[in-house]
Amino acid sequence: MINTTHLLKVAAAWISIVYVVCFAGVALIPGIRPWTLRYGFHMGLTGMGENIFTLGTFISGLVIWNGVAIFGVWLFAALYNGIKK
Repeated sequence: MINTTHLLKVAAAWISIVYVVCFAGVALIPGIRPWTLRYGFHMGLTGMGENIFTLGTFISGLVIWNGVAIFGVWLFAALYNGIKK
């Protein structure tokens, strides 16, 4: 049975870490925002709703999101095992 209280503590820690990393990334590396929009979200900054769908953005987005998912699951598991019940 899943301990809901423990799971909520881990989820709060996980999302706090992810938020801080994203916020710091945009603050410290300003060029990361348009890069992430183009390759991670397939959108451009030049026009509202500008879609960018190419083979390159498809492959790069696939790699980026798999990397994010793998890191997220690893971080969640590490926090889940590391935070006391």
